[in-house]
Amino acid sequence: MQIIFRIALIILAYLIGSVATSVWMGKRYFNKDIRDYGSGNAGATNTIRVFGWKTGIVVMLVDLFKGWLAVQLAFLSSFYIPKSDDFITYQMILGAAAILGHIFPVYAQFRGGKGVATMFGVVFAISPVATAVTLGVFLITIFITRYVSLSSVLAGFSFPFVIVLIFHTTSSSVIVFSLIVAIGLLFTHQKNIERLLRKEEAKASFLRLRKTT
Repeated sequence: MQIIFRIALIILAYLIGSVATSVWMGKRYFNKDIRDYGSGNAGATNTIRVFGWKTGIVVMLVDLFKGWLAVQLAFLSSFYIPKSDDFITYQMILGAAAILGHIFPVYAQFRGGKGVATMFGVVFAISPVATAVTLGVFLITIFITRYVSLSSVLAGFSFPFVIVLIFHTTSSSVIVFSLIVAIGLLFTHQKNIERLLRKEEAKASFLRLRKTT
């Protein structure tokens, strides 16, 4: 019975992650499928690019919340002691299920986004202070380069170093989780990295400062 309940929570986490925020909002308010425009990615960045800041921020916040909420499902289980390695491992599994749901949403023909916002929601739920530091890395990088993809990858890669070198985490579960985050972002941004190497990656034009006349 315990195994069934744990599996049920994992499935629920996947279903939460599968909520295709950008796809649903695009169809509901603009009668467009976000995946047919811009980069074709069903994420917050492309939503900002195609539908504007207001819609994009809503999508980003909801996608962050999906990751955070999925991790909180661990507290519904009484099988683990909170903050123990087993508990954190289970949180990681729930978070991974939500991220998988975002990338391959059952509600949207399994064509979703790259899971960056949802992943940030997951890591924030597990390690909020370390996540704030990696967010700083993201913001600094995007301010300098205006490459969202590069900023996401560097923020993800900084996470294990922040966890180990700054916060001196000894929990094997947290360390493994931070490495999974870094590798996961590298995997989901493979095409972006290839375009960056060819100097073909598009910069975030919506972040460009407007010239005053």
